Amino acid sequence: MSVTLLAGCGFTPLYGTAAGSPALSRIAVQTQDDRLGYRLREQLEDSLGWDRGTAPLYRLQTQIEQNRRPLGRRIDDTATRYELTVKAAWVLTPVAGGAPLSGVETAILTYAAADQPYAAIAAQQDGEDRAAAELSRLIRIDILRALSAS
Repeated sequence: MSVTLLAGCGFTPLYGTAAGSPALSRIAVQTQDDRLGYRLREQLEDSLGWDRGTAPLYRLQTQIEQNRRPLGRRIDDTATRYELTVKAAWVLTPVAGGAPLSGVETAILTYAAADQPYAAIAAQQDGEDRAAAELSRLIRIDILRALSAS
């Protein structure tokens, strides 16, 4: 298997750098202070390969909005599934000054409703985790496009 094929799948050699722009590892991520914000920051830092040992070249600020809508109804008028829509507006600002880059991404997914309280909370949190992972992927692609165009 060639190295170029491995780079395309996101593989990072133990002593190498992340695939894509080297500037990605120098983006400091800031999100809102709640569970979903924390999960998005964690996902973004992982996907961008943030290097905590170097000074950041960019600051990425995100603002997240989420909406949960019941889908399907049982005979007792309770939902059988939920649709979770999470919208993230992001702004990438160069630390040294310059024009910021911005965008908006949306992740829409569904998850099953559970009757037991703990299971319902776990299902909702799993949906939020999947939304954060998808938003991280979409934002990373947007940033790569924006940085390659500039």
